[in-house]
Amino acid sequence: MKWMLVIAAVVLTAAFAVHAQSPSGAQPYKVVFDLTTDDPADQTAVLRWLREVAAVNPQSEMEVVMYGRGLGLVMPERSSKIDEVKQAIGNPRVSFKVCEISMRNQNVAKNQLLPNVMTVADGIGEIVSKQKQGWGYIKVVAR
Repeated sequence: MKWMLVIAAVVLTAAFAVHAQSPSGAQPYKVVFDLTTDDPADQTAVLRWLREVAAVNPQSEMEVVMYGRGLGLVMPERSSKIDEVKQAIGNPRVSFKVCEISMRNQNVAKNQLLPNVMTVADGIGEIVSKQKQGWGYIKVVAR
């Protein structure tokens, strides 16, 4: 009888370990994407990554920080990806943040950005802050 209990315990432990490693048992994480270009390939890549991460791990938190030419992604007059950005913004675990320094340097006003896009005083500072909080970091480069 003791052997049967030991075997049952081993089987249950193994099953739990396999389940914990399966995609459905994935642990949520936090990641910040660093977008600095207006290259359509980079814009497409970051939007795809947001969709893919959300599909596999819907509890993960994602933030796209844009500075330099990256802010074009969330400007209707500069971006061809506006519908995809709006869809991503609709996910409560996704945020888009634009660097106010870049906005000043490019003479961009807040009202030129899509609704629900936030601004931060310093895009690089935002990324560093997230990293200090344990967020993962991905530089968006599609090529």
